[in-house]
Amino acid sequence: MSLPDIQYCPGTLALNFHTYSSACLRNMFSGKKVSHILSYLPPQESEADAAQFMENRKRISISGVQEKLSLLLEKDKLRLTRMGEQGQYILKPIPRDVKRPDQVPANEHLTMQIARQVYKIQVAENALTFFENGEPAYITKRFDLKSDGTKHRQEDFASLAGRTKHTAGSDFKYEGSYEDIAQIIRKTVPAYLVELEKLFSLILFNYLFSNGDAHLKNFSLIDTEYGDYILSPAYDLICTRLHVDDSYFALKDGLFSGDYETDSFKANGFYAYDDFNEFALMIGLKEKRVIKIINTFKQDYQAVHRLINSSFLRDDIKEEYRNHYLERLKMLNYSMEKRN
Repeated sequence: MSLPDIQYCPGTLALNFHTYSSACLRNMFSGKKVSHILSYLPPQESEADAAQFMENRKRISISGVQEKLSLLLEKDKLRLTRMGEQGQYILKPIPRDVKRPDQVPANEHLTMQIARQVYKIQVAENALTFFENGEPAYITKRFDLKSDGTKHRQEDFASLAGRTKHTAGSDFKYEGSYEDIAQIIRKTVPAYLVELEKLFSLILFNYLFSNGDAHLKNFSLIDTEYGDYILSPAYDLICTRLHVDDSYFALKDGLFSGDYETDSFKANGFYAYDDFNEFALMIGLKEKRVIKIINTFKQDYQAVHRLINSSFLRDDIKEEYRNHYLERLKMLNYSMEKRN
């Protein structure tokens, strides 16, 4: 693999940049002129670097099955953390055991950028970076660190729901429904209506972009300077359909708790406008707000297509990503009222 010919910012995907744009440098790296090339080879390419990666993995505390490494910014260079150091960034190299593993970093980066730029969803700062041999990796800035180096209190919804391997089995993070998450927010968050709207937008986004891995550990609450809790910035947004054959939703019960099914889903066999509308009203959102939020996701934005075209996905994978998006968009726009 060789170093890529960069035409778009590997952070914002803006045209006519051969490295990170000033906007990306400002948001990701505090304005420092960081290179998009890491000073490491992938573990399989270098025994010396592999030893550093193995030692680094012992210290990172972020959960999940994908390999993650901890980096910090020293002057204008990113490097692996050492013993006793607090990482500022999480690096996710190409994973194993999925289809098209080399496309995963670009997929996650694109999906996160669409969420932020098109739908104005608050997400963790992120970019693509490249090993010395040109192999891509996804990098994200930790949002749980305060300016003084201490950490925000953060809890994912598996923990908040009391679900662990011991209490709910090995698939504990996939147990339950999005209604369960909403109920926890209502009980835990003072300004819960605001956070429920954010949750609803994120559920719609995950459906529209075929993220079948939006499980309990990929949603979390984080404390604010006032001591209350809000939804954390979104993270781990990715079109999983490019890599695995999964269901509409990560959670086994889908939108609703128990065995509840809408008339729309029974008739259509897929989730459509009526299902999301009923879900939003059931969790307590106001009808006018529900209509406005769903309408935001019903539109086919040119910006989505522009970002897909600008992404670092292979050309054939770009078209598959686009087709998955357009298929879900059509499904979301369908309603029983139109059919009747």
